[in-house]
Amino acid sequence: MNKAKYFFLILSLALIGLGLTRNEQLTVLRKAIRICLECIGIG
Repeated sequence: MNKAKYFFLILSLALIGLGLTRNEQLTVLRKAIRICLECIGIG
C-alpha cells in the first residue's frame, strides 16, 4: 500500500511537470475564462 502511494505521487508530479513544460496551464486558463464569460452571457 505504501509503495503505491509514492508511485502515484511521483507519477502525478511528473505529469504536472510535463504539462507545465508544454504551457498547458495557459490553455486551461483560456478555456476557463471562455466558459465563465459564456455563463454570464458576455461571450
